Amino acid sequence: MAEPEARAAAMAARAESAVARGNLRHGRHRGSVEFAPDEPLPLRGKGRARAIPGCRSVGVIIGEPAANLFDDTFFRPLVSGISAALAQRSMLMVVLALHSAQEMELAKAYLAGRHMDGAILVSLHGDNPLPAQLREAGLPVVICGRPPKDMAISYVDCDNRRGAALAVNHLIHLGRRHIATIAGNLDMPGAIDRLTGYRDALIGAGVALDPTLEEVGGYRADRAAIAMKKLLLNHPDVDAVFAASDLMAVAAIRVLAQANRRVPEDVAVVGFDDAAVARLSSPALSSVRQPIESMGREAVDILVHHMGKPSAEPQQIVFGPELVIRASTVGRRE
Repeated sequence: MAEPEARAAAMAARAESAVARGNLRHGRHRGSVEFAPDEPLPLRGKGRARAIPGCRSVGVIIGEPAANLFDDTFFRPLVSGISAALAQRSMLMVVLALHSAQEMELAKAYLAGRHMDGAILVSLHGDNPLPAQLREAGLPVVICGRPPKDMAISYVDCDNRRGAALAVNHLIHLGRRHIATIAGNLDMPGAIDRLTGYRDALIGAGVALDPTLEEVGGYRADRAAIAMKKLLLNHPDVDAVFAASDLMAVAAIRVLAQANRRVPEDVAVVGFDDAAVARLSSPALSSVRQPIESMGREAVDILVHHMGKPSAEPQQIVFGPELVIRASTVGRRE
């Protein structure tokens, strides 16, 4: 095999290996692939691989186990918005579901090698170094959700703190006073903001904070059910629940039904996201609406701007939330 062909085969094999080890899902590229005969094959962690000519692609990195993507009500509309915006630009989307430190390292090596033209990061936990590492590698990056430690990077988010306050103020105006919350993962800025908004509303109404009315469900239905059972055990007089996601709110409603607590007569429940499950719940779930698909589209708009102007200043777009009132708090009303 001639040297250029051998080099091309080695590069393709390395890319496919990274795809397999990083648990990537991607579409097939059509058209011819060209390689410069005088370009050296980059070593791991050094240099940059050439992008495939005429084929632009964006990596969507979700910091969750792959199994969570099928249960969570947030990811589907977000990825749908991203996919639609990329398709309008004839760009491909590659989705990586990453959770462990090893998977993050594999993704960093793959993306820093410029196999993608840009990256959208979603659901980052803790002080994840990936955004800074990718920026240092020269890859355009946008985060969906407020980044940790207010780093200077482009992001799209909803005003989670205000949204939570809207939900809890609604419960307070209904005369509820023993208001509990089931929070998301508290190593994520968005979950912290929603918990802060819950506390803001209580303090603003002169209601004393009670840490035992705060439980963590981690955006998972099973953990939210456990949290609701614990709240009922410790606070039989609880008369309202603000859950930081619709998925957790629906799980809480199931537990309340099993405990013979009527919703909303005995316990009013509000969720967050206004996903399809909120409308299908029985009773229909009051929820804080965030424009998830629009957030995905906006993330693509910003990323494409950075791809065209790498030196452009970071952009921060924060969407306003909207409270949608349904039967889980005041009876039948849309």
